[in-house]
Amino acid sequence: MLVFFVKIFFFLYAPVLQLDIGSTMVDVSNYEFLMENGKDLEINDVIYSSDFLPILSKNPNFGLGEQAVWLRFKVESTGKKGEKKYLVINNPNLDEVNFYLVRDGKVRGNQTSGRIHDLYDRLVPSRKIIFDLETKMGGMDEVYLKIKSSDKRIVSASIAGMQAINNRLNFENILFGIFTGVFFGLFFYNLFLYFSLNDNTYLIYVAYILLVWLGQTSILGFAQELIWPNWIWMNLRSNVLFSVLGSIVALMFVQSFLKTEVYLPKLDKGIQVIYIVYGIILAGTVLGFLTITYAVFLVTQAIVIPYAFLISIFILKKGFKPARYFLIAWSVFMVGIFIFVLTQMGLMPFSPTYFYMMPFGATLGVILLSFALADRINDQKRENEKEQREKLKLLEEHESRIIEQNEFLEEKVKQRTEELELTLHNLQNTQIQLVNQEKMASLGQLTAGIAHEINNPINFVSSNISPLKRDINDLLEVVNAYREKGKLEFTDSSKKALKQVEDDIEFDYILKEIDQLLRGMEEGAKRTVEIVKGLRLFSRVDEQDVKRVDIHDGINSTLILLNSSMSGKIQVYREFGNIPIIECLPGKLNQVFMNIITNAIHALVENLDKITDPKITIRTIHIGEKIRIEIEDNGFGMPANVKQRIFEPFFTTKAVGKGTGLGLSIVYTIIENHKGTLEVRTAQGKGTNFIITLPIYQNTPQHD
Repeated sequence: MLVFFVKIFFFLYAPVLQLDIGSTMVDVSNYEFLMENGKDLEINDVIYSSDFLPILSKNPNFGLGEQAVWLRFKVESTGKKGEKKYLVINNPNLDEVNFYLVRDGKVRGNQTSGRIHDLYDRLVPSRKIIFDLETKMGGMDEVYLKIKSSDKRIVSASIAGMQAINNRLNFENILFGIFTGVFFGLFFYNLFLYFSLNDNTYLIYVAYILLVWLGQTSILGFAQELIWPNWIWMNLRSNVLFSVLGSIVALMFVQSFLKTEVYLPKLDKGIQVIYIVYGIILAGTVLGFLTITYAVFLVTQAIVIPYAFLISIFILKKGFKPARYFLIAWSVFMVGIFIFVLTQMGLMPFSPTYFYMMPFGATLGVILLSFALADRINDQKRENEKEQREKLKLLEEHESRIIEQNEFLEEKVKQRTEELELTLHNLQNTQIQLVNQEKMASLGQLTAGIAHEINNPINFVSSNISPLKRDINDLLEVVNAYREKGKLEFTDSSKKALKQVEDDIEFDYILKEIDQLLRGMEEGAKRTVEIVKGLRLFSRVDEQDVKRVDIHDGINSTLILLNSSMSGKIQVYREFGNIPIIECLPGKLNQVFMNIITNAIHALVENLDKITDPKITIRTIHIGEKIRIEIEDNGFGMPANVKQRIFEPFFTTKAVGKGTGLGLSIVYTIIENHKGTLEVRTAQGKGTNFIITLPIYQNTPQHD
């Protein structure tokens, strides 16, 4: 009973719409509505129904559903006699609207329209649904609307005279003309770029522009008015069909433009899943499951738009600069689509302004994407130029290495042979012999490293001298030619002759080549100085007494000399702490670092096919009056029986002729002489970690 009185209250409260509005359009509000529940009601069933409920909204949204919705409101004609008024339904996407004009419980007028009817059967053949109110002066009438739609049942209605309606239609036609002009201008411009550049990204973008235009044209109702006025099948499906096809092409554009397969392969697989969902929506739409496919499409769009937005953000963070323009364009388009989706899902009140936000966002987004494509051309041009320069540089380096390699290897073998012969003839006792042999092995390794690194700088100098002399001679020819012709006071013929000489020898190119050659020789000289400095720091031949040194310098110089033996396949991580300068014998400690790091390299190189990410980690830590140095590799480690014997003289796991077994024994002795400790932590299959602990002071009192 209480519900009944509430309904009566709202019914009496609803104001009567007075038709004295002149030439303006007035929105209808304060409807009453009735939802059909499985029954197909007729007008006589609802005239006296007490089940109508009030809804205080100009643009009510009744969601998705196949059941019809009844609306009613009251009108009273107080205008001039003979002045006709019309009811305009602004939503062009309603399947069918039945209009009834009722007075005193009797139906005085009945009209039917909607997109399932021929456009030319309408009272006014336009994208809007228009009914003649046919009201009488001084009378009170009730308007009943029965609405059916497979899309969202959103009602936006106005009442006006024909002049005001035509003014509104003409204004919207002008906006649509501007919208169409922008799209087709971009369509033909990018089609021209596709044929000029032969880049498939532009072809995808051209298809995207066309499908976005068709989709927006269908949603705004212009497609039924201009393209297929009598094609009912397409009228019911065009909104979803072209929106889905446009979204598919948009994702293809995202993949091509942002190179998602390269930068974000995992998220790129998510796009493949979205393609499948879109395919299901297309199939359902074609087969006639319009309501459910429309609902799935709205939910999918609400997911796809931010998904593409996140992809562009991630790729921009990876350094792909054209993504910034795409991000701006997609943000604008995303706002328009999101507002449209939210209004369609009933999460935001519908209004004509929001209805036009998506075509506006689409237009602005398409324009900004054109800027993004233009920026992409420039970026690709810069990348190609950089790649060509790098390839040219690599070719020059490889050519130099091939020319000098055989000669240098022969010299190195000769040098190593002489050193070994000298050592064998000067042995005094077994201990001295073995120690010197180990030292010579280390020095040989140093020589090999320096020989490898100094190869390129020497090649820079030697290979650039000849072309430099040739270019200078060519320049002298130009100077001599000018001198000879100058005697003739530079007549026209002499000027032409001089110009011909410059063209023949490519004078401008020679100047550029001289600059490049000089820079190459300068770079070679710098690299030579750096390598020699590293050798000096490592060997410390001029420092035989205890010195105060930065231990990091010794580690870095050792790594420089061992760089060639890593073959570019082993990563070295330096985790250096804030440690003080220590007192030590720098050359001896460098020998310690050389032996331990060399063993780590051999352990990794021999198992490169089994270790996915070979690496060596070097850490330094300050602990009170001592420092700790850790040299750790991620190789296969050592079994317990090998670990117990690694510091024994003559013990080695290497093949005959490849190791003396004294490297770690000498290392242990050097650390012991420095009043430090050497510990090894290893287990089979878990890598090896050598831990060296050294005091900061050797001879100097700590309070100094």
